[in-house]
Amino acid sequence: MEWIVEIMSTLGIFAAALLILVFFHELGHFLAAKFFGMRVERFSLGFPPRIWGFKKGETDYCIGATPLGGYVKISGMIDESMDTDYLDKEPEPWEFRSKPVWQRLIVITAGVIFNMILAVVIFAGIALTIGEQKVPTESVSGIYVPDSTVVHEVGFRTGDKIVAVNGERVPYFSDLFSPAQLTASELSYTVVRNGEELTLSMPDSLLDQVGKGGFIDQNNIMFPSLLGKIQGGSPAEAAGLQSGDKIVAVNGDQISSWQELVEKIQNANGPLELTVLRGDERFQTEVTPNQENIIGIQLAQTSNLLEVKHIQYGLFGSIGFGIEKTEETFTGIIQGFAKMFSGDISVKENLGGPVAIAQFTKDATDRAGWLGFWN
Repeated sequence: MEWIVEIMSTLGIFAAALLILVFFHELGHFLAAKFFGMRVERFSLGFPPRIWGFKKGETDYCIGATPLGGYVKISGMIDESMDTDYLDKEPEPWEFRSKPVWQRLIVITAGVIFNMILAVVIFAGIALTIGEQKVPTESVSGIYVPDSTVVHEVGFRTGDKIVAVNGERVPYFSDLFSPAQLTASELSYTVVRNGEELTLSMPDSLLDQVGKGGFIDQNNIMFPSLLGKIQGGSPAEAAGLQSGDKIVAVNGDQISSWQELVEKIQNANGPLELTVLRGDERFQTEVTPNQENIIGIQLAQTSNLLEVKHIQYGLFGSIGFGIEKTEETFTGIIQGFAKMFSGDISVKENLGGPVAIAQFTKDATDRAGWLGFWN
């Protein structure tokens, strides 16, 4: 039963996303054609056969049975219907083929332009309603890099402090991994490791690897292994752990981050010997995780460990933000295609259709709710 619910949920989210994308894309073609006096015979969401609709004026507004796209049928233009009967007749003034080349070009590109306008509107709407949470690059003391990950494979190590991308220092941590940066012809990061600056050059095939295992985001920010709330009646309470304690070693292995501590606990096969720092006191205690490999601890409040800036935008500021994010994403897409055409990255790994849209949208919505959906 659960798998049925999962499939229906994925299909519902996919249908909503595709409906919005297709509607605005076709609306661009429709309005441009109307503006230049072309006759629009049909505005269809979905492909034939036609299952519902109504006619107003010269246009049939309808829904097709195949919900994998849509189309606008313009008189005098070969489109998805492959109707070529009109080619034996003289062009009529209202037909696509009778219009100047520059007008036809605008009609053809209007769909993509409207998709970009939609992106601006969505990004601006998010900025206007909830603003943006950003972490200053300088406030991130280091990153956590598990072994056997893409991040580790390309040269990053736990504790690295990233200070620049392509030699440029950026104000916020997320700016280091924007689409425009990740798809640049050459990509490198400057990190500080053990007090020394190093330059890590990323392979041309990085996007292939990112698609399989992800890259760096705010989940990689290294938090200190500082305890917050201790759950009552838990193994941690029984071991004498208190809020404010810092775990500095597990079974004699030095650790420096909360992520390492969690990993050690989750992989435990029995009691763990913890080295604890409490104020100026350093001591050891033993804790035995329960059957779910949990000891009942929480990370100290992240607001006390990391600087987070909340940026609230006004109307004009949000529009500027929407334009900037759209330009950044568009640049990433174009650079990504360039890498595919040059053979630097795999087409198979980086290009997707309706199924990919469905999966990505479902995953994003599961992770971040409506915000993930709109992003």
